[in-house]
Amino acid sequence: MIKYLGSKRRLVPVLEHLARAAGARRALDLFTGTTRVAQAFKRQGAVVTAVDTARYAEVFARSYVATDAEVVDRCRLAAALDHLQHLPGEPGYFTETFCVRSRFFQPHNGARVDAIRQAIADEFAGSPLEPLLLTSLLEAADRVDSTTGLQMAYVKEWAPRSYRPLELRAPVLLPGQGRALRGDACALAPTLGSFDLAYLDPPYNQHRYFTNYHVWETLVAWDAPAHYGVACKRVDSRDPSTRSPFNAKRAMPAALAKVVADVDCELLILSYNDEAWVTVGELEEMCAHHSEVRVLAYDSARYVGARIGIHDPSGRRVGTVSHLRNREYLVVAGPPATVRRVLEGLPGPPAPSPRAAARARPRARSARSAVVDR
Repeated sequence: MIKYLGSKRRLVPVLEHLARAAGARRALDLFTGTTRVAQAFKRQGAVVTAVDTARYAEVFARSYVATDAEVVDRCRLAAALDHLQHLPGEPGYFTETFCVRSRFFQPHNGARVDAIRQAIADEFAGSPLEPLLLTSLLEAADRVDSTTGLQMAYVKEWAPRSYRPLELRAPVLLPGQGRALRGDACALAPTLGSFDLAYLDPPYNQHRYFTNYHVWETLVAWDAPAHYGVACKRVDSRDPSTRSPFNAKRAMPAALAKVVADVDCELLILSYNDEAWVTVGELEEMCAHHSEVRVLAYDSARYVGARIGIHDPSGRRVGTVSHLRNREYLVVAGPPATVRRVLEGLPGPPAPSPRAAARARPRARSARSAVVDR
């Protein structure tokens, strides 16, 4: 998996437990990102539909969700990876833009990305191997980048990992079937069908994944776009069509409420945190059309950039970081018997006392909810 802001790596054991306890056979991951959660559901035997607007997310979903490991031609995949791995570097748009004009990668690796990506376009476009090879390249590039995990900036001095040579590895695929869809959650939610379990992890604030991971967008699109700024962001990131209502403070609550209402599922799991634009109480109200609503809370470290601090273009530290930890919430909603069943035996310690729970959950108004700390 690539480094990713908002990754639910720490919550995967909880989400796997919920899917397993629910006996979910049809699952939805509506804002799938790297597909970490979609893969967790697939491991539990569910047929998963993974949705996102990002091109790179679609590539990951085509590989890890829609591809059945049992039907992949392993010999052809290994031969293709070996062929690409031994291509000589050939500097092009990627090297010039992301290694010279900016410093996301060292030029020796940028030249290899250029050569490998062009070969995928020339030799494997439209084949079943294409998403697997693109996934391998994305993950290989992520292992040798020089960022803190976001592509809005790069570190002043080359990261130690950036000196390592780019190495392609076969994606670790899962058996079973699934769907990969690229599109807007607001438009697609009412069209996707019915699910036993639906997981929603929408953007929390004004920070846009389209710009946070613009290098991956360009690597997948392979369209050599015009760019701007020190980070060489795609010029189409200024286009209103690339903006989401989930990144606009006034529009987000209504957009989220509509998606929650439009998703047809027995059990809904909604992920949010305490830095978001809506409160836990408001999240509970959005889910109130389900008979039972419970809230789980988990303490979590903030993005690594918060620990590094804020710096100006010359590298001088400016400003202060307000806090280093936050709370991740999981709102679990559905029929009372189902909700009670899936919450039994959750990983982690038992629920705190009602008084501690009340302190942990600001503006909580529903007597149906409880908070579990980990």
